[in-house]
Amino acid sequence: MSGLFVFDAYGTLFDVHSAVSRHAADVGPQAERLSELWRTKQLEYTWVRTLVGRYADFQELTEESLDYAAARCGGLNAITRARLLAAYAELSPFPEVRGVLKGLRYRGIKTAILSNGTPNMLAKAVSSAGLEGLFDAILSVDPLKIYKTAPAAYELVGRQFGTKPDEVTFLSSNRWDIAGATAFGFASIWVNRMGLPDEYAELAPKAVVKSLEALLV
Repeated sequence: MSGLFVFDAYGTLFDVHSAVSRHAADVGPQAERLSELWRTKQLEYTWVRTLVGRYADFQELTEESLDYAAARCGGLNAITRARLLAAYAELSPFPEVRGVLKGLRYRGIKTAILSNGTPNMLAKAVSSAGLEGLFDAILSVDPLKIYKTAPAAYELVGRQFGTKPDEVTFLSSNRWDIAGATAFGFASIWVNRMGLPDEYAELAPKAVVKSLEALLV
């Protein structure tokens, strides 16, 4: 593996469903469905915006997708909506994240984030999760006004570190992101926490793991 590990943020380092789980009682019996729809539409909006060339930043799309999910699930009052968005700004990290990042850096491996999130969103997420000082760079696609899986998004890593694609180990829990990173030339590791079936067979990852803890084995 390379001396540079680049992580997707949402779903890989941070649990995107932790926002709703904190306020499930306020959301009501469709809390789980709302959370799934919120995430699905958030991603769909990034792909559509990229394809039609009408960029809106990730914070805006996060709000738009929540409103759509809420409309499908019986609605939300203004207070609960505000609480969910505040919780999304401070998502819970997966339990092993901090220890793994510290372990990698102890071994002399550089670490970075490459995410669709805005710089402000990522800074707040990293800070609230207690991960400050554990990354050599936090890279957002926002300056490009385009989202992953566009090749230009993955090019940000080489611009920052002067690396060739095959010198980068890229990790994501999102199989579509792994497909994009693999197509770009990264050595990709799919963090398949949910045991999901594989897809994009022609763009296979170098490895599949259930947790980031596998990086320290």
